[in-house]
Amino acid sequence: MSLGGSLFNARRNRGLTQEAVAEKLGVSRQTVSKWETDETLPDIRQSKRLAVLYGLSLDELIDFDIDVKEIQDVIDRTTEEISGKIDWTKAWSKKYPILAQYQSEVDTPRYGAELLRLLEELEAAYGYGELDAFLVLKDILAAVWKERTKR
Repeated sequence: MSLGGSLFNARRNRGLTQEAVAEKLGVSRQTVSKWETDETLPDIRQSKRLAVLYGLSLDELIDFDIDVKEIQDVIDRTTEEISGKIDWTKAWSKKYPILAQYQSEVDTPRYGAELLRLLEELEAAYGYGELDAFLVLKDILAAVWKERTKR
């Protein structure tokens, strides 16, 4: 995405008009429009002020990805109580159908027992609580998958 597109999405995400941004920065609405259409670029000082106005770091503003930001916002707003009510297998199985069918095909108690052993090992070796050990194991699996898909 271009810087202009990032500026446009960040402004819209904050619910601001070009006029409001222009007023806060002391520039014309046309200047903001030119930034958003990649006709011109804001200088570094204006870029920093835009980042502050939009609640982003300068890096985030430059690399702004609306989908990733929206997902992060949803994660940040989701409480443990709400998370506990979600059937994550059902939710993710819409994207990954294997999650809806593997239980009838895979010897889950066998693999579950091995995973439980690994979790207990992480807890004992590093003093992690149950949730932390689970999250570490999940992250290790994700890293293994990422490395494996590079091949």
